[in-house]
Amino acid sequence: VQLQASGGGLVQAGGSLRLSCQVSGRTSSSYAMGWFRQAPGKEREFVAAITWSAGISFYANAVRGRFTIFRDNARNTVDLQMNSLKPEDTADYYCAARESRGFGVWILINEYDYWGQGTQVTVSS
Repeated sequence: VQLQASGGGLVQAGGSLRLSCQVSGRTSSSYAMGWFRQAPGKEREFVAAITWSAGISFYANAVRGRFTIFRDNARNTVDLQMNSLKPEDTADYYCAARESRGFGVWILINEYDYWGQGTQVTVSS
C-alpha cells in the first residue's frame, strides 16, 4: 500500500489549504485514515482521523472547528481541509492508513500500518 500526500504550501495566517492523500496498491482492503503533523524540533502529533465506515471523524483539540477530514472511498482519497490557519499549524503533514473496517478511529502513531511522505505546510504571520 502506498500513500501519496499533496497540497502543502505557504499561506498567510487566516488562510486555507486543502491536503489530499491518495491511497494506491491494495485498495481492495478497508482502511481507517489519519493525518498527523510534525513541526521542526517537535514530535509527530495526531491531527485528525476518519473511520472506514460512516465517515466518523475525530480531531485533535488544537484543530477542532478549523480542520475537516473527508474521504472518498471510490477514489481512495482522504483530504484535510484546513481553514483559519495559524503560524503554529506550520509543520510537515503526513497521512496514514490502518487496515480496519468499521467504526474505529485511531490516534496513536503506532496504531497505523502505512505512512505517506510528508507535505510541508508553512503559515506566515
